[in-house]
Amino acid sequence: MKKTSLKSPYILCIGNGWFPNMPGGLNRYAWELIHTLAGSGDRVEFCGIGLPPTLPLKSIKSTNLAEPDCPLLQRLWLTQRNFARRNGEKPDAINLHFALYSLPLLSQLPEGVPITFTFHGPWAWESEREGASKLGVLAKQWMEQQVYRRCDRFIVLSRAFGIILHERYRIPWSRIYVIPGGVDTQRFQANLSRSRARQKLGWPEDRFILFCPRRLVRRMGIDVLLQALAQTRSRPLGNLWLAIAGKGAQRDALEQLALELNLENNVSFLGFLPDEDLPIAYQAADLTVIPSQALEGFGLVVLESLACGTPVLVTPVGGMPEILDPFTPQLIAENTSADAIATQLQAILASNLPLPSREACRDYAEQNFAWTKIAGEVRSVLLQ
Repeated sequence: MKKTSLKSPYILCIGNGWFPNMPGGLNRYAWELIHTLAGSGDRVEFCGIGLPPTLPLKSIKSTNLAEPDCPLLQRLWLTQRNFARRNGEKPDAINLHFALYSLPLLSQLPEGVPITFTFHGPWAWESEREGASKLGVLAKQWMEQQVYRRCDRFIVLSRAFGIILHERYRIPWSRIYVIPGGVDTQRFQANLSRSRARQKLGWPEDRFILFCPRRLVRRMGIDVLLQALAQTRSRPLGNLWLAIAGKGAQRDALEQLALELNLENNVSFLGFLPDEDLPIAYQAADLTVIPSQALEGFGLVVLESLACGTPVLVTPVGGMPEILDPFTPQLIAENTSADAIATQLQAILASNLPLPSREACRDYAEQNFAWTKIAGEVRSVLLQ
C-alpha cells in the first residue's frame, strides 16, 4: 500500500522590508512571525522589498519583489512582475502586512485562499499626522481601501487599533481578531547586570537612566519627554540621564530644544542604535519611557524592555495601556502631557511609586507575549 505523506501548511506572507536590514516595528513583527512559524514546522514564503539572496531557515522561501532604492513607480511595477515570476506553490493561507506592496499583487492572488491583513496602523492617517501632502494622503487612503476590500479577515495588535479599523475603515468587528504582538524572549532577556550593561555601552554608572528608543518624528512625543525631564530635574531629586536612540526628521529641532531647556548634561541623542546593542541598552536603563502622543498601535518596544527586565512608563495612547494595565497600571501616565510624565517620574525618584522587579518584568513578558504563544494564535486565524 502506497504511503501518503501529509505536508505541513504553506503560508504566503507579503510584507514590507527585511529586518534587520530595514528596521521598524512592522518589519520586525513580520520577520519574527515567519521565523516562529517556520521553526514550528510550517512552510513559509515571504515576499518583500530588499530581501537577501538566501535566508537562514530552509523552510522559508523568499521572493525579492524589488530593491528599496528604486523609484516608487518602478518599484511597484517590479513588485507585480517579480511576484508573477515566482515559483511558489498555491498557499493554504495568505497574510498581508502593508497595503503599498499588496496592491499590485491583488489580481494574482489565488481565488479560494483566505486572505488575512495584519493591520499595523492607519498608514494614510499616520502620514497626515507627519505633514504629508494632501495628494499623498489621499493616494494612501485609496490604496488601503482597495486592499482591505479583498481581505477576508484582519488581525490587529490592540483593541485600540481595532476601533480605528472598525470606525475609520468600516470593517465589521466580526472580521477583526485582536492578537497582541510578540517578543523574542531568547534575544531580549535579562542576562547582564545593569552595571555590566552600562560598561558595555559606556553609559554612566552613577545616574538614574531613562531609555527611549523611538523614531524622531512628531507623534512620538520626544519633545514632551524633554519638557517633562526639565520639570523633574528642577526638583532636588535624582541625577537623571536620558538616552534617546533613533533617527528622524525632528532630530535637529529636538537637540535645539534640549539646549534651550538646559538639558545638555542630562540628555544624549544616540542616533541609530545597532540592533545587537538594543537588548543591552534596555538592561542598562532603570526605566524605559515611551511618551507617544498619537497612533501607537501596540508598542513592541514595551515588550522588549519588559523581556529584558526593565519596567516601562507609557502615555495612555493606543495599545500600550492594554499591555501594562494587567501588570503595572501605575506606570501609565494620566495623560500625554509633560506635566503628567513629570509627575510619574517625580514619584518614582521619590520612591513613592515603586518599580516592579527585574524578575517580575521578565516573567510577565515571557508568560503572556512570547512568540511561541502569539504565533500559534496568529496561525489559527490565518488557517481558518
